[in-house]
Amino acid sequence: MNWKVVLAILTCNILFMSFSYTMLIPFLPIYLTDELGVLPGDVHLWSGIVFSSTFLVSTIMAPIWGKLADAHGKKPMAIRSCLFLSLSYFCGGLVTSPEQLTLMRLLQGFAYGLWPMDLAIMTLYAPEDKLGFCLGTMQGVMTAGSVLGPLFGGILSDLFGMRFSFFIAAFFLFINGLMFIFFIKEPPDPEKDEAGKTRHLSQLDVLRQPLLRNMLVCGALIQMVIFILQPVLSTYITSLAGDIPNLALTTGFVISLSGVSGAIAAPLWGKAGQKKGFIRILTVSIFVTAMGEALQGLPNTLAAFSVTQFTIGLCFSGINPALNAIMAQHTPPDFKGRIYGLLFTAQQLGSMAGPLLGGALATWWGMKSIFFVMSAILLAASFWLYRTYHNEDPKPVWF
Repeated sequence: MNWKVVLAILTCNILFMSFSYTMLIPFLPIYLTDELGVLPGDVHLWSGIVFSSTFLVSTIMAPIWGKLADAHGKKPMAIRSCLFLSLSYFCGGLVTSPEQLTLMRLLQGFAYGLWPMDLAIMTLYAPEDKLGFCLGTMQGVMTAGSVLGPLFGGILSDLFGMRFSFFIAAFFLFINGLMFIFFIKEPPDPEKDEAGKTRHLSQLDVLRQPLLRNMLVCGALIQMVIFILQPVLSTYITSLAGDIPNLALTTGFVISLSGVSGAIAAPLWGKAGQKKGFIRILTVSIFVTAMGEALQGLPNTLAAFSVTQFTIGLCFSGINPALNAIMAQHTPPDFKGRIYGLLFTAQQLGSMAGPLLGGALATWWGMKSIFFVMSAILLAASFWLYRTYHNEDPKPVWF
């Protein structure tokens, strides 16, 4: 298949995936209180449990799915993920208690793996000089979905209630599965091109490579920072908004602002990484995001917070394209599924720790403390990367 055709199909796939996720996830605290009867004093704790439960399962399963993808094909693994995600969202619209919602999220953990398969397929089709553009575009579409999701989720919540949103998400993920079945071809077998050079590699071999090991640690830290805020962001915005009409819609709009700016900036970050080096761009993006998070903790009005939310999207959108490109450049073709499975596992560990830490910080020190803790973690990560790689340009170790 032509790489441009693959990119076009995968961008549609990613848009549906991101849209379905962000249409629901930011509003889970509201879902817990309004639909499932959780008391306001317990919502932070239950939000942390519900958010983190998915990642407990997906952390274990991601390397297994990655290994199966390299052995039996990435397309079947993508179809599996789409269909199981569709089923889990459908079940989410039927639950009647926070315990049942937690079980639904555990099922989602078993289903996860679509994004790693999208990345693996795209990196196998993309020309080397277009890798940054392709991954930046995919990240931009991911953030575009995060723009549409909260807005549409807020509208549906106001009009029909959140249960209807779960059924809409299930429909979109089912469409994703059909797209893979009928339009995406399995990438060519890389072992034929590599003459079997890398067929005996194991995941331990990857972990012995300092650069790849460091990128896995970086991926876990970044994901933890992202998910520190997720369980309480909608609650924080509602506290700034006060008693206003269409609260869910307003909350969705403010959350989506980072997606607007991120969708614009991500392809530009990808092109910059192609020219300046992905490690350098990763370091810069993490540093400016740290500064942005510190500023985000200062506003006491919804308007000022909205400005900082837009700015964060500009900064954050450079991190994942650079990280994914580094992993692709330093991994042999027949190891793509496993390396993105390992990255996904690392990110799930961060995703599991983040909501629990965010819920604890919000409960003990107040929600504003979250922004400054996020900034400190990102600053530490950026200085670590700078000290480690500012005098060297690591080359692929497998070729």
